[in-house]
Amino acid sequence: MKYSREEVRQFIMEEDVKFIRLAFCDVFGRQKNISIMPDELSRAFEQGIAFDASAIEGFGDENHSDLLLFPDADTLMVLPWRPEHGKVVRMFCSITYPDGRIFEGDTRSILRKAVKDAEEAGLHFSFGSEQEFYLFKLDDNGERTNIPYDKAGYMDIAPEDKGENIRREICLTLEQMGIRPESSHHEEGPGQNEIDFRYSSPVTAADNAMTFQTTVKTVAGRNGLFADFSPKPIKDKPGNGFHINMSVTSSDGSDNLHYMIAGVLDKISAMTAFLNPSESSYERFGKNKAPGYISWSTENRSQLIRVPAAVGKYRRAELRSPDPTANPYLAFALIIYASLYGIKNKIDLPPAADINLYTADKKTLSKFKRLPESLESACNIAAVSDFIKEYIPASVLNIYSHR
Repeated sequence: MKYSREEVRQFIMEEDVKFIRLAFCDVFGRQKNISIMPDELSRAFEQGIAFDASAIEGFGDENHSDLLLFPDADTLMVLPWRPEHGKVVRMFCSITYPDGRIFEGDTRSILRKAVKDAEEAGLHFSFGSEQEFYLFKLDDNGERTNIPYDKAGYMDIAPEDKGENIRREICLTLEQMGIRPESSHHEEGPGQNEIDFRYSSPVTAADNAMTFQTTVKTVAGRNGLFADFSPKPIKDKPGNGFHINMSVTSSDGSDNLHYMIAGVLDKISAMTAFLNPSESSYERFGKNKAPGYISWSTENRSQLIRVPAAVGKYRRAELRSPDPTANPYLAFALIIYASLYGIKNKIDLPPAADINLYTADKKTLSKFKRLPESLESACNIAAVSDFIKEYIPASVLNIYSHR
């Protein structure tokens, strides 16, 4: 449900809300928040709530530490795991300097600008996400162990699949928050799970991706478990992917899916540092359904981009390289800009690679360009990319390039 500021004020008053969380994230997509009391809501909407940005990685130093949070009324959401009486709600925020300028490190605003640029070109993007995570047991002190919650495999059922009830609770909790999961199942790894979402507008999809991780971690913790979204939780087992389903429609009715795919393939090497921002991200590539080469095909899960079997409004492309450590706002913004590049320049889509790249011989593989094989390599490519420099603020690029 979309709310106006006045509707938010009314909701806070009528629904016994005692705490309002103002949520944002750092440049790497790690969620942060400040809680305010209801009496401070009008000030938050009109003047913003100040916070010490020097304590947030990538947000500046002590010399320029003051930034302001302005809540987005559209994103009002009750947190159902908090008390029934004395409710807690959350809103995502824009981040500005004291003089009103948008803060360069506000990645949500970067995505909002990408959406606006696309709409001015008569193009509308939608995204759906599929995030994988592992469930690990906790020890007697409540600390995470390396013991998976179960030993089940792909799409197994109970009793082997012990995560069934956890996924059910996660999905029901998300529904209470107005987020619509599409499907859920056990993944290939022991204790590994996946929950998929219906497509939505880019900013909403990114907000939902952020909310999803918080919800999963909260539900897991309530059940005495630890949810791990890192790219490679267990060295010799499948990694966690953040598969991004993407589609584009045009105000003139033209079909631009192939140009969108061509644009993303063209810019993927430069984007990879932002889609896979941790060292362990690169341990995942090239095995267990994670791509290693720049290629596309229909249905084939060994490819970087696959076009699933679907028609009409469900027709889309799936980008399989990102992992859950990516900042979804930056990921979606870069995909939009790469797609715009492909569409505006009518980039030719290379032939489909209708082969299994995991079992192909060296001669066959030599025909394909590899994804960056390390974080250092990916950062070096991003640092010299004119495409990245055009759309990612210099301060954000510098932070990613010098980790």
